[in-house]
Amino acid sequence: QVQLVESGGGLVQAGGSLRLSCAASGRTFSTYAMGWFRQAPGLEREFVAAIRWSGGITYYADSVKGRFTISRDNGKNTVYLQMNSLKPEDTAVYYCAADSSLTRDSVKADYWGQGTQVTVTS
Repeated sequence: QVQLVESGGGLVQAGGSLRLSCAASGRTFSTYAMGWFRQAPGLEREFVAAIRWSGGITYYADSVKGRFTISRDNGKNTVYLQMNSLKPEDTAVYYCAADSSLTRDSVKADYWGQGTQVTVTS
């Protein structure tokens, strides 16, 4: 079992930055791929970024590539999403996810956090 708790969301102006954190509980954190998804009002949840258990391979949605960076610290059971050059269209609830495998085509995961709101104003 893995429990995920996100933090770091908030209100930021366009062009600004935020860093999301996801703290995981469970002894097997390091064996899971971790990812971030987001859901804007009226839209379906979409993939944002994922990182393999070793941290060596990452995946990004085209809409965030070059602006967002996913990383993980297995010693701290934490995954991060550094978001730079934020745009109003990045406004959404961001969810942390854990699964045995996560890629750009992933739409579901074994474990989800409760979500954290990110709002980008123009």
